[in-house]
Amino acid sequence: MKRIFIAIKVDAGETLFKVVSSLKSGLINEGIKWTSLNNIHLTLAFLGDTEENMIEMISSKMKERCEGSGKFELIIRGTGVFKNLSDPHVIWAGIEESEKLTQLNYRVVNGLDETGIKLENRPFRPHLTLGRIKYLNDKLALIKLIDKYHDAEIQRVPVNEVVIYESILRQTGSIYNPITKIRL
Repeated sequence: MKRIFIAIKVDAGETLFKVVSSLKSGLINEGIKWTSLNNIHLTLAFLGDTEENMIEMISSKMKERCEGSGKFELIIRGTGVFKNLSDPHVIWAGIEESEKLTQLNYRVVNGLDETGIKLENRPFRPHLTLGRIKYLNDKLALIKLIDKYHDAEIQRVPVNEVVIYESILRQTGSIYNPITKIRL
């Protein structure tokens, strides 16, 4: 079994780096596990534990559904939290609405469905996970920082490929090994 997800790799630019640095320094004494900027990605589908014999079929189906579908650009805009500001669990950077991204997500989800893989039935909310909150002493500091970047354009991201990753969990943080890269 391998822990699998399908994503768009995001190379952090100067502004994303500055936003994350600002969040980290403003929340330095909080219990937040920050995502390494080397691991920043936009998840299209999380499959979780997957039989190794299924991975080749998934790769083949993703190539069939996504290859040559067309390059496009994403805009990272704003910051926020999941669950909510009263009970925050995840700090994220948002992705501006994009018809091309919506179509790509549909291709991925539909292709997985064709292989018999059923994903959680929840709406696609494109975002980049910046940090996971374990505990928070100063919610006001978080609220001020989230508000500071609430609607800021952070970075434009060229999207040229979709990547099937294996996620290896370590105490020092997750390692994401690309299994298959699919050119758009």
